[in-house]
Amino acid sequence: MQPNLLTLLSPSNIVIFVLIFTRISGMIFSMPLISTYPIPQQVKIWLCALVAFILFPMVAANTGMAVPHSMPELLMFMLREFAIGYIIGFCATFLFAAVQIGGEFVSIQIGISMSQVLDPATGESTQVLSQLYSYITVMVFVALNAHQWLFAALYKSFQSFSLAPDYAFTGSIVSQVLHMSSSIFSIGISMILPIFCVMFVSEVLMGFMSKMMPQMNIFMVAIPLKIYVGIILILMFLAPTATYLATVTQNYLKGILNIFM
Repeated sequence: MQPNLLTLLSPSNIVIFVLIFTRISGMIFSMPLISTYPIPQQVKIWLCALVAFILFPMVAANTGMAVPHSMPELLMFMLREFAIGYIIGFCATFLFAAVQIGGEFVSIQIGISMSQVLDPATGESTQVLSQLYSYITVMVFVALNAHQWLFAALYKSFQSFSLAPDYAFTGSIVSQVLHMSSSIFSIGISMILPIFCVMFVSEVLMGFMSKMMPQMNIFMVAIPLKIYVGIILILMFLAPTATYLATVTQNYLKGILNIFM
């Protein structure tokens, strides 16, 4: 048993485990839900260690990395591994950013942009509708088992390239990440486009009404009417919005799986 223990605790195995742990920690500390909600840091660290312990036999069998000869070299390896894991988790947060942008647009259009609540995920004030759409996205995210997709993308990153020191970020990886980030505004606007169009038509009708009946105080009528119509439209489009978010989430997860191909 002693030679096996010495082999397991060899310097190369320890370095491989540290690099695997570093890549996993990059994803854990940037992915949605786990990184945003107030989960104790000790739980996150132990989760990283558990996943690293599970992946270690599979990754160590397919790597031939030499042990770094200096601490700066090891730190450079760890920084690269953390960046790879961080990219996987960070790309998944684009979807939540798009949802918050859509909620802010709807709040401005309805006229309740001044109503804000405390977001428990970030600890900052956010608009009520942005919080509503964020909760819907969280439920869709959990229902689709998106966290399993992210861990599958992490495992696939180890299959695409080993812990070799000659790996560098290519232009295709950067272009895919930029493409996913550029779709934030299109997703946010597409999510609230029916509500936005109806509210725009209602504002045009209010303008015609103010011209036809100038004696009526149109502002006293328009403000509560826009709120009532907006809330009704939001309730009417909740189910189609959840379906649209499910489709977008699946496309995003497939894109994350294809980043390191």
